[in-house]
Amino acid sequence: MKSNRKLFLIASAALLSWTGLLVPAPAQDNPPAAAPAASAPAPAAPATSPDQAPAPAETPKAAAPEPSATVASAPVTALAPSTEQRLQILEAYLTNSDPTVPLKTGPKDKDGNPTIPDGLLDASPTASSSGPGHNAWMMASAALVLFMTLPGLALFYGGLVRKKNVLSVCAQCLGCAGLVTILWWACGYSLVFGKNYNCAFIGGSEHFFFKGVNSAPNSDYSYWVSQNVFACYQLMFAIITPALIVGAIAERTKYIAIMTFIALWMFVVYFPVAHMVWGVNGYMNGVFNTGAAIHAIDFAGGTVVHMTSGWSALFLCLIVGKRVGFGKEKMAPHSMVLCMIGTGMLWVGWYGFNAGSAVAADSIAANAFTTTTLATATAGFTWAVIELIHKGHASILGFCSGIVAGLVVITPACGFVNPTGSMIIGLLAAVVPYIFVVFVKGAIGYDDALDTFGVHAVGGTLGAIVTGVLAVPAKLADGKVNPDAVNSNLATSVDAFINKGTLVFEQLKAVGVTLVISVVGTIVLAFLIKLIVGLRPTREAETQGLDLTDHQEEGYIL
Repeated sequence: MKSNRKLFLIASAALLSWTGLLVPAPAQDNPPAAAPAASAPAPAAPATSPDQAPAPAETPKAAAPEPSATVASAPVTALAPSTEQRLQILEAYLTNSDPTVPLKTGPKDKDGNPTIPDGLLDASPTASSSGPGHNAWMMASAALVLFMTLPGLALFYGGLVRKKNVLSVCAQCLGCAGLVTILWWACGYSLVFGKNYNCAFIGGSEHFFFKGVNSAPNSDYSYWVSQNVFACYQLMFAIITPALIVGAIAERTKYIAIMTFIALWMFVVYFPVAHMVWGVNGYMNGVFNTGAAIHAIDFAGGTVVHMTSGWSALFLCLIVGKRVGFGKEKMAPHSMVLCMIGTGMLWVGWYGFNAGSAVAADSIAANAFTTTTLATATAGFTWAVIELIHKGHASILGFCSGIVAGLVVITPACGFVNPTGSMIIGLLAAVVPYIFVVFVKGAIGYDDALDTFGVHAVGGTLGAIVTGVLAVPAKLADGKVNPDAVNSNLATSVDAFINKGTLVFEQLKAVGVTLVISVVGTIVLAFLIKLIVGLRPTREAETQGLDLTDHQEEGYIL
């Protein structure tokens, strides 16, 4: 077995050296000639001309010792990784692990860890550059997540509103994409994924205006993905999160009020929560921060994306108030065709959202891809079956709602649970949000126009809690590797909680912190904006439709 592995690595190294992935060892200069046995006699001093004064006598110098033949004949070689180190770097690429480990052969640091000899890392560019396969997957994933917002969410929400407001929803999604991108470049990325503030609640300033965000990996988050690709990938999460909020306040909020709210909300809610959950020194990053105060896990955004947007949406819609005619007029979706197309786009794009959150094309991404598929399909079908039993028919709206609910609930768990766990999540994702969308909403009477709270807040909260119950440990209680493990990263500091059955309590703490920040931040911002620019258009403008009053356009001219 070992000989086969060696043959495979040697063959791979040869192939990759030929294609340019591995840098060939530098050619050695010809060694200097050996020193002569005896020094040649010094040439005689030239005779002075009669016109020249004689040169002053020089103080005799001690003769320099002759170099030994051994030193003189030693070749001067450039520092370079050995063949074995190159093979180990290649293996690190294939396993998505730290490529600098094979180079750590120098003196130990103050903590007793070996260091990399000076110059060796520079001579090993493959150990500090992005990997083409992982980078390609992450660029595709970034595009897929953007595809979720534009056009996925725009069409999904656009189909659910009345036709006089379809463009207003599209404009809000486009506005989110532009506004959040500018904020992300200026400071957002750094506030989430920086660390020079040494704070568990917010990142740092080292990457303001994308300073240092280039094609080299940021090893705090990935060994093989370029930091600029990682930054753009995370940008797409930042774009879609506030865009989800507009579903709750659709058809009755001024465009300037929404954009102002989103700009402030990113600083008050999104940036802090995202750093706490995903930042390398985050307050609730149980996977990678061994010193986290709360050892919670969130693979792709149950708390960061769905809880923050969903709970903010509920309280914002309560402060904004109900639509004119709510409960008296029919406010049915104007195009279930658009809604269904948007749902399909969301499902496809969600593979980038969930599987891409592995930040590599590896086994963890493959598991997230699988669990996302199973939970989503199960939730969509189950919702329709419940609707058939409860109402006597299975609607397209029911299928679409179930699919999105399944995607939401599996999001925090997809990289930590096995296929059986994802099937359980799919069932729960249909049952619990259905109760809130159909029964709780009607009983309380709040106007959550497009069920952002019922699906995203309830689903995100449910997913975060269930993750604490169904997560699969990387190692068993006796310390042995779990043969059914799906994510080896849990071994660092989360397995102990899973094996003791206490991870769910860490999840509940994270849910509580996220809920408080989202609700308090939203209430303060909503009343502030209401005071400064106002939240709602006039009654006449709302009745006419926001497409014309806010944007001077119509979605349909028939």
